[in-house]
Amino acid sequence: MSGKDKKRNGGNLTVNRRATHDYFVLERMETGIELVGTEVKVVRNGEAGLTGSYAQVKNGQLFLNQVTIPPYAFGNRFNHDSLRTRRLLVHKREIRKLQAMSEQKGLSLIPLRLYLSPKGLVKVELGVCRGKAQEDKRESIKRREADLEARRAISKHYRG
Repeated sequence: MSGKDKKRNGGNLTVNRRATHDYFVLERMETGIELVGTEVKVVRNGEAGLTGSYAQVKNGQLFLNQVTIPPYAFGNRFNHDSLRTRRLLVHKREIRKLQAMSEQKGLSLIPLRLYLSPKGLVKVELGVCRGKAQEDKRESIKRREADLEARRAISKHYRG
């Protein structure tokens, strides 16, 4: 992914588009992520995948599971495992808050996107989410299509 692509994409390296389809996002939080050298190169190329990933608190630490970061193409025998569990970097009080929220029935910690901070660090936007029912998903699709039609009608009106 070139610099122009990142600017067009708002600095996002990877976005979990399924998360907003499958969940209501109640709260968002920025966290750091502990990566090894070759993982950073792969993530900066935009090759990471967040679909199906989740976060959980274990032993007072926050971990990110099921994030797919494929092995670096030009790596050597010390390349990383593509599905390893990665530690998220947050303050203890935030971990306690997230643990209390995730223990509530129906709430999950879902990564929404990977992006670069202004300092060039890879960050994870973590969402506290509640699952949507099938009817809610249909309603979201209808609303999105109605908004798209309205935008098209407005742009058509101003063009012609």
